[in-house]
Amino acid sequence: MDERLTRSSLLRLAGLTAAGIGLGASEAEAASGGPAAVSSGLVSCVLTPEQTEGPFYVPGEKVRRNITEGRPGLPLTLRLFVLDVSTCRPIKGAAVEVWQADAGGVYSGESSLRTAGETFMRGVQRTDANGLAVFQTVYPGWYQGRTVHVHVKVHVAGNVVHTGQLYFPDSLTDAVYRQQPYARRPGRTTRNANDAIFRNGGRQSMLALKKHSGRGYVGSIRMGVHRS
Repeated sequence: MDERLTRSSLLRLAGLTAAGIGLGASEAEAASGGPAAVSSGLVSCVLTPEQTEGPFYVPGEKVRRNITEGRPGLPLTLRLFVLDVSTCRPIKGAAVEVWQADAGGVYSGESSLRTAGETFMRGVQRTDANGLAVFQTVYPGWYQGRTVHVHVKVHVAGNVVHTGQLYFPDSLTDAVYRQQPYARRPGRTTRNANDAIFRNGGRQSMLALKKHSGRGYVGSIRMGVHRS
Protein backbone atom coordinates (compact mmCIF):
# COMPACT_ATOMS: atom_id res chain seq x y z
CA MET A 1 0.00 0.00 0.00
CA ASP A 2 1.26 3.51 -0.83
CA GLU A 3 2.20 5.87 1.99
CA ARG A 4 2.21 9.63 2.00
CA LEU A 5 5.58 11.32 2.48
CA THR A 6 5.95 12.19 6.14
CA ARG A 7 8.96 12.26 8.46
CA SER A 8 7.80 9.07 10.18
CA SER A 9 7.12 7.21 6.94
CA LEU A 10 10.57 8.07 5.62
CA LEU A 11 12.16 6.75 8.80
CA ARG A 12 10.25 3.47 8.36
CA LEU A 13 11.35 2.96 4.78
CA ALA A 14 13.89 0.21 4.26
CA GLY A 15 16.75 0.95 1.83
CA LEU A 16 17.01 -0.95 -1.45
CA THR A 17 19.92 -3.37 -1.90
CA ALA A 18 22.38 -3.52 -4.75
CA ALA A 19 21.18 -7.03 -5.58
CA GLY A 20 17.56 -5.94 -5.57
CA ILE A 21 18.10 -3.27 -8.21
CA GLY A 22 20.63 -5.18 -10.28
CA LEU A 23 23.77 -3.05 -10.08
CA GLY A 24 26.42 -4.16 -12.55
CA ALA A 25 30.01 -4.54 -11.35
CA SER A 26 31.25 -1.18 -12.64
CA GLU A 27 28.08 0.59 -11.51
CA ALA A 28 28.38 -0.89 -8.03
CA GLU A 29 32.00 0.27 -7.83
CA ALA A 30 31.00 3.74 -8.96
CA ALA A 31 28.19 3.82 -6.43
CA SER A 32 30.66 3.28 -3.60
CA GLY A 33 32.08 6.69 -4.43
CA GLY A 34 35.13 8.26 -2.86
CA PRO A 35 38.45 9.39 -4.35
CA ALA A 36 39.24 6.05 -6.02
CA ALA A 37 36.00 6.10 -7.99
CA VAL A 38 36.68 9.71 -9.00
CA SER A 39 40.24 9.03 -10.14
CA SER A 40 39.08 6.02 -12.16
CA GLY A 41 36.58 8.18 -14.01
CA LEU A 42 33.58 6.18 -12.78
CA VAL A 43 32.22 9.08 -10.75
CA SER A 44 32.05 12.74 -11.72
CA CYS A 45 31.92 14.72 -8.49
CA VAL A 46 30.18 17.87 -9.69
CA LEU A 47 27.50 19.96 -7.99
CA THR A 48 24.21 19.40 -9.82
CA PRO A 49 22.65 22.69 -11.02
CA GLU A 50 19.64 24.01 -9.17
CA GLN A 51 16.58 24.69 -11.34
CA THR A 52 13.13 26.01 -10.70
CA GLU A 53 10.59 23.82 -8.95
CA GLY A 54 7.93 25.03 -11.37
CA PRO A 55 4.20 25.51 -10.80
CA PHE A 56 3.21 21.84 -10.46
CA TYR A 57 4.90 20.77 -7.23
CA VAL A 58 2.62 19.09 -4.68
CA PRO A 59 3.99 18.27 -1.20
CA GLY A 60 3.19 15.02 0.59
CA GLU A 61 3.63 12.69 -2.37
CA LYS A 62 3.26 8.92 -2.02
CA VAL A 63 6.23 6.76 -1.09
CA ARG A 64 6.36 4.25 -3.96
CA ARG A 65 8.55 3.02 -6.77
CA ASN A 66 5.90 2.70 -9.51
CA ILE A 67 4.35 6.12 -10.10
CA THR A 68 2.36 5.39 -13.27
CA GLU A 69 -0.98 4.37 -11.73
CA GLY A 70 -1.53 2.38 -14.92
CA ARG A 71 -1.38 5.34 -17.29
CA PRO A 72 -0.09 4.52 -20.80
CA GLY A 73 3.32 5.34 -22.20
CA LEU A 74 6.71 3.90 -23.05
CA PRO A 75 8.18 2.36 -19.86
CA LEU A 76 11.00 4.35 -18.28
CA THR A 77 13.06 3.30 -15.28
CA LEU A 78 14.78 6.17 -13.46
CA ARG A 79 17.95 5.32 -11.51
CA LEU A 80 18.88 8.42 -9.52
CA PHE A 81 22.07 8.41 -7.48
CA VAL A 82 22.65 11.05 -4.79
CA LEU A 83 26.30 11.86 -3.95
CA ASP A 84 27.82 14.15 -1.34
CA VAL A 85 29.64 16.62 -3.57
CA SER A 86 32.24 17.28 -0.85
CA THR A 87 33.37 13.64 -0.59
CA CYS A 88 31.96 11.99 -3.75
CA ARG A 89 30.40 9.32 -1.54
CA PRO A 90 26.77 8.14 -1.81
CA ILE A 91 24.21 9.53 0.61
CA LYS A 92 22.10 6.81 2.18
CA GLY A 93 18.56 7.62 3.32
CA ALA A 94 17.99 10.72 1.20
CA ALA A 95 14.35 11.20 0.18
CA VAL A 96 14.11 11.71 -3.59
CA GLU A 97 10.89 13.13 -5.01
CA VAL A 98 10.01 13.10 -8.69
CA TRP A 99 7.04 14.50 -10.58
CA GLN A 100 6.36 14.80 -14.30
CA ALA A 101 3.75 15.04 -17.02
CA ASP A 102 2.13 11.87 -18.30
CA ALA A 103 2.38 10.79 -21.94
CA GLY A 104 -0.32 13.33 -22.82
CA GLY A 105 1.60 16.23 -21.26
CA VAL A 106 -0.68 16.47 -18.21
CA TYR A 107 0.28 16.77 -14.52
CA SER A 108 -1.78 15.32 -11.70
CA GLY A 109 -2.93 17.36 -8.72
CA GLU A 110 -3.76 20.50 -10.70
CA SER A 111 -7.21 22.07 -10.70
CA SER A 112 -6.37 24.05 -13.84
CA LEU A 113 -5.76 20.73 -15.63
CA ARG A 114 -8.83 19.08 -14.08
CA THR A 115 -6.63 16.59 -12.21
CA ALA A 116 -7.05 17.92 -8.66
CA GLY A 117 -6.79 15.09 -6.14
CA GLU A 118 -5.07 12.74 -8.59
CA THR A 119 -1.53 11.52 -7.93
CA PHE A 120 -0.21 9.88 -11.12
CA MET A 121 3.43 10.48 -12.08
CA ARG A 122 4.43 11.57 -8.59
CA GLY A 123 6.35 9.69 -5.96
CA VAL A 124 9.10 9.45 -3.37
CA GLN A 125 11.84 6.90 -2.75
CA ARG A 126 14.60 6.78 -0.18
CA THR A 127 18.16 6.13 -1.35
CA ASP A 128 19.91 2.89 -0.44
CA ALA A 129 23.51 2.40 0.71
CA ASN A 130 24.65 3.13 -2.86
CA GLY A 131 22.80 6.46 -2.86
CA LEU A 132 20.30 5.05 -5.37
CA ALA A 133 16.57 5.69 -5.71
CA VAL A 134 14.64 3.82 -8.43
CA PHE A 135 11.33 4.81 -10.04
CA GLN A 136 9.15 3.05 -12.60
CA THR A 137 7.42 5.60 -14.81
CA VAL A 138 6.79 6.39 -18.49
CA TYR A 139 8.61 8.65 -20.92
CA PRO A 140 7.13 12.11 -20.27
CA GLY A 141 4.89 13.84 -22.78
CA TRP A 142 5.35 17.45 -23.86
CA TYR A 143 3.35 20.55 -23.09
CA GLN A 144 3.36 24.10 -24.41
CA GLY A 145 6.49 26.14 -23.76
CA ARG A 146 8.75 23.47 -22.19
CA THR A 147 11.14 20.83 -23.39
CA VAL A 148 10.66 17.27 -22.12
CA HIS A 149 11.74 16.89 -18.48
CA VAL A 150 11.24 15.28 -15.08
CA HIS A 151 11.27 17.32 -11.87
CA VAL A 152 13.35 16.15 -8.91
CA LYS A 153 13.80 17.27 -5.31
CA VAL A 154 16.21 15.76 -2.76
CA HIS A 155 15.77 15.91 1.03
CA VAL A 156 18.55 15.01 3.48
CA ALA A 157 17.84 14.91 7.23
CA GLY A 158 14.59 16.78 6.66
CA ASN A 159 16.17 19.59 4.60
CA VAL A 160 15.76 20.24 0.87
CA VAL A 161 19.29 20.06 -0.54
CA HIS A 162 18.49 20.02 -4.25
CA THR A 163 15.68 21.07 -6.58
CA GLY A 164 16.23 20.38 -10.25
CA GLN A 165 15.01 18.96 -13.53
CA LEU A 166 16.19 15.99 -15.58
CA TYR A 167 16.34 16.06 -19.37
CA PHE A 168 16.35 13.80 -22.44
CA PRO A 169 18.23 13.99 -25.77
CA ASP A 170 16.00 15.51 -28.44
CA SER A 171 16.91 12.77 -30.92
CA LEU A 172 15.62 10.09 -28.55
CA THR A 173 12.46 12.07 -27.81
CA ASP A 174 11.82 12.37 -31.55
CA ALA A 175 12.02 8.59 -31.90
CA VAL A 176 9.80 7.94 -28.87
CA TYR A 177 7.20 10.44 -30.04
CA ARG A 178 6.74 8.58 -33.30
CA GLN A 179 5.20 5.78 -31.22
CA GLN A 180 1.79 5.59 -29.56
CA PRO A 181 0.36 7.14 -27.49
CA TYR A 182 2.72 10.09 -28.14
CA ALA A 183 2.07 10.20 -31.90
CA ARG A 184 -1.48 11.37 -31.20
CA ARG A 185 0.00 14.78 -30.26
CA PRO A 186 2.43 15.80 -33.03
CA GLY A 187 4.20 19.14 -33.27
CA ARG A 188 5.81 19.65 -29.87
CA THR A 189 6.66 23.30 -29.48
CA THR A 190 9.92 23.38 -27.51
CA ARG A 191 13.22 21.54 -27.78
CA ASN A 192 16.20 21.62 -25.45
CA ALA A 193 18.03 24.37 -27.33
CA ASN A 194 15.14 26.85 -27.11
CA ASP A 195 14.01 26.05 -23.55
CA ALA A 196 14.98 28.91 -21.22
CA ILE A 197 15.27 26.63 -18.17
CA PHE A 198 17.33 24.00 -19.97
CA ARG A 199 19.79 26.67 -21.07
CA ASN A 200 20.53 27.35 -17.38
CA GLY A 201 22.35 24.12 -16.56
CA GLY A 202 20.32 21.54 -18.44
CA ARG A 203 23.34 19.91 -20.10
CA GLN A 204 24.60 18.96 -16.65
CA SER A 205 21.23 17.36 -15.86
CA MET A 206 20.87 15.08 -18.88
CA LEU A 207 19.89 11.51 -18.16
CA ALA A 208 22.13 8.78 -19.54
CA LEU A 209 19.65 6.56 -21.36
CA LYS A 210 19.86 3.02 -22.64
CA LYS A 211 17.32 0.56 -23.94
CA HIS A 212 15.75 -1.72 -21.39
CA SER A 213 16.22 -5.45 -21.87
CA GLY A 214 12.48 -5.59 -22.46
CA ARG A 215 10.57 -2.57 -23.72
CA GLY A 216 11.40 1.01 -22.91
CA TYR A 217 14.43 2.80 -21.48
CA VAL A 218 16.53 3.13 -18.35
CA GLY A 219 17.65 6.66 -17.47
CA SER A 220 20.44 7.22 -14.94
CA ILE A 221 22.14 10.23 -13.40
CA ARG A 222 24.43 10.98 -10.46
CA MET A 223 23.41 14.13 -8.61
CA GLY A 224 26.08 15.84 -6.55
CA VAL A 225 24.53 17.75 -3.64
CA HIS A 226 25.58 19.45 -0.41
CA ARG A 227 24.31 17.55 2.63
CA SER A 228 22.91 20.73 4.18
